[in-house]
Amino acid sequence: MSRIFIGFLFGILLCRIVSLNTDFVFASLTLGIVGLFISSLYSQKKPFYKILFGSFVFLLSLLVGILTTLIHKENSSPYHYTNQIADYEKAHKLDLLLVDKLKSTQKNNRYVSLVKELDGNRSYGKVILNIAKEDDAKNLKIGSHLTVIGLVFKNKNPLNPNLFDYGNYLENQEIYAQVYTKPNQIKIGNYESGLWAGFSNFRETIISNLEHSAIAKEELNVLNALILGQQQDISPEVLKDYQYAGAVHVLSVSGLHVGFILLFINFLLKPISNSRKGSLLKLLIIVLSLWSFAILAGLSPSIVRSVTMFSFLAIGIHLRRTVNIYHTLLVSMLLILLFKPSFLFDVGFQLSYLALFFILWLQPILSSIWEPKNKIINYFWDIITVSFAAQIGAMPLSIYYFHQFPGLFFVTNLLILPLLGLIMAVGVLAVLIATFHTVPEFIAKPIEFLIAFLNSIIHWVASFDAFVFKNISFSTAMLWSSYLVIILIILWIKRPNFKRLTVAIASILLLQIIFIIQKKETYNNEELIIFNCKKNTIITERIGNAVTIYSNDSIRENLSSNWIIQSYLVGNFCEAKAKKPLQNLLYFKQQKMLIIDSSCVYTKGIYPDVLVIIQSPKLNMQRLLKTCKPKEIVVDGSNFKSYIRLWEATCRKEKIPFHITNEKGFYKI
Repeated sequence: MSRIFIGFLFGILLCRIVSLNTDFVFASLTLGIVGLFISSLYSQKKPFYKILFGSFVFLLSLLVGILTTLIHKENSSPYHYTNQIADYEKAHKLDLLLVDKLKSTQKNNRYVSLVKELDGNRSYGKVILNIAKEDDAKNLKIGSHLTVIGLVFKNKNPLNPNLFDYGNYLENQEIYAQVYTKPNQIKIGNYESGLWAGFSNFRETIISNLEHSAIAKEELNVLNALILGQQQDISPEVLKDYQYAGAVHVLSVSGLHVGFILLFINFLLKPISNSRKGSLLKLLIIVLSLWSFAILAGLSPSIVRSVTMFSFLAIGIHLRRTVNIYHTLLVSMLLILLFKPSFLFDVGFQLSYLALFFILWLQPILSSIWEPKNKIINYFWDIITVSFAAQIGAMPLSIYYFHQFPGLFFVTNLLILPLLGLIMAVGVLAVLIATFHTVPEFIAKPIEFLIAFLNSIIHWVASFDAFVFKNISFSTAMLWSSYLVIILIILWIKRPNFKRLTVAIASILLLQIIFIIQKKETYNNEELIIFNCKKNTIITERIGNAVTIYSNDSIRENLSSNWIIQSYLVGNFCEAKAKKPLQNLLYFKQQKMLIIDSSCVYTKGIYPDVLVIIQSPKLNMQRLLKTCKPKEIVVDGSNFKSYIRLWEATCRKEKIPFHITNEKGFYKI
């Protein structure tokens, strides 16, 4: 099983790195099947054929992984909208079907939409539809057909170093562009009823009934996240508290929540007999209920994983067979990736499976350290061991992606998990009532009180700021070596011997060597970067791990909250050693850089290698080029677009390289 699983994973990864032809993969798959069949005939007779059979199993798994990824890659079709748009500068007419509502931004309401037609031609693919927030904006239902006139923007790479690649994140979901429009450019067509639209609108009905109940807004938003998987309306302050307390997993519907739902369903099904027919009926109701809940909660990677695993568990119990939990884990992951291979690159999916694997593998070891006789103490000891096992498994990956670690996670889990069971029980009851009408006050008020109490506990734990370790620099090499250390230490603990101890110590030394190499590379690096920053200017000068920041007063005063700078510092193992106001002249690596701001004042007779224009100065570009004779011009995000186009035209005419950070990204020397 593990050979099939590893081969399949490698296939998905290989297809991500190398461009492969579908016909070649099909031909290889056919030859692989023939080879597998022939080797299987002789595998019992000679050891060589047994090894050959295993090799063909791995090869076929690899090819199936590649083929699955290629089949799910939508933009390879000529009918995909990205292969039909020749000019992204002009507006296009699109027929869209709304399939999901996303969290709104300050300026736009956002929806995931399926493209049906583009400029009157048959087309398909997914886009994010951004509709400007205006007074005459219409309330759109999921399942609605829209005819939209708007601008289509392809996903961009990050314009600054070490930032989260949102474009890549969208492409993992087969979304390759965003459409921007206004309410008066939208024509609403017919409504298409379907399974997804039906569940989505059913969820909206529940949320609407909950909103009209006597539950305060902040508590209601947390309830929607806990039961319905809708995190869009949770305030940034509450979300930050959950992150700092190490309880953000509570807001994502996962195994914990599905387990509560399963217990609730089993309780309701108790009157049904355990006869053969009764057992089969129970199984069907459980599986259908779990998957209905998964669709209702939005089919996030964590809930798909949980529901798949609990479905296998329910089937195993029905068949009265002992379920190998590790095989169940691998099979569930394999099935999910067969239907959605891009889930492999989803952070939630990765963290979810890692945490679960370490709970299954490490928790029994931790639990055996102490076996209290008292049931209550044993209950809390189990919470601690499960929390530690999950955090040890998820910690390196979590630090790698988010660069922070909540030190009081075990305190949080000890305090909230007993309370969470009560919240889930009352919350599920409230949601069931809300499917028909508003929730009565005698149920609404207790759930509001319980969630308010939960939030207050989370806020109290999060307030211990010293225990939240932030801005942790962590490279890919450190990630892999950390997992190697953790796995080898656990293997030594499970079966202590000198050989395993030696290997575990060697892995720790390897991690230290990687850290030393990383430090050495940092100290040997020198660079100057002009960042792309809207309405502001940021220039950094880096010598080793020391960074000098040149910027506006507002940036320098709020440096710790500036995500552009913090991402750069953390991603490059650096520290901000000095903060200085912007200067007109900088020297770096024997290159002269002249900076012209809105005052348009500059010293003549300086012939810079790089001329940087910031804050939209009113200048004559033709005259400036003759006076300064720069080798290259850089304009950052603080300039007006209309000015940039005029300057660009002049530079193109004079054949002077022209770098626009808003289009090409940051500039680096």
